Amino acid sequence: MSEDTPIAVTGLNHWFGTGEARKQAIFDVNLQVKRGSLTTLMGPSGSGKTTLLTLMGCLRDVQDGSVILLGHELNGADRTLNEALRRRLGFIFQAHNLHDSLTALQNVLMGLQVHGPTDRQAQYGAARHALSLVGLADRMDYLPANLSGGQKQRVAVARALVGNPDVVLADEPTAALDRESGMGVVRMLKKLGAARGTTTVMVTHDNRILELADRIVTLEDGRIVRDHAQPPD
Repeated sequence: MSEDTPIAVTGLNHWFGTGEARKQAIFDVNLQVKRGSLTTLMGPSGSGKTTLLTLMGCLRDVQDGSVILLGHELNGADRTLNEALRRRLGFIFQAHNLHDSLTALQNVLMGLQVHGPTDRQAQYGAARHALSLVGLADRMDYLPANLSGGQKQRVAVARALVGNPDVVLADEPTAALDRESGMGVVRMLKKLGAARGTTTVMVTHDNRILELADRIVTLEDGRIVRDHAQPPD
């Protein structure tokens, strides 16, 4: 796999349960994701989108087939490798999962804890910069209770980006946002792709943001049924 392809999925199958209750959720999925791109995973509930995302993000063990993430095979990967790779990823979920007792700045600082001990002043500088990127330079000392829904989600985005990840994996990050806030989050991720080479894979049902995607991959019943590259701007 080249540096231009941070994620390469080949012949991927996945099951849940055991014995008679065992059910296949992913069927022979093949997908290569280019560096710096914004790829959306679409499809009805239960189509396998989130399962695929978690397999690519070292959040589930690869059972059958190949997932190469940032040059490393995940099938058979041990805990040490999975943890090391997760440090190079940023995760954004539908629920912002902010700590209510911490300010926006403190919540973003938590995104740096996975990187281990480092210079505290540098951490604060990185967290402030991440919040500035998402337009919250004037809300750093606010508690989540004093932020709007869109602002909370932008704090979550800043937390995911503060460690300058190679890959961002986002699961319905705009579902709870109005159009303006949702489009703002996606535009920012797209901008980071162009500026830093950050690669984003996003599970979404939000048709409003599809115009910003470089690629739209549609799943049904655990299979890719459509893979459409958008023309460049």
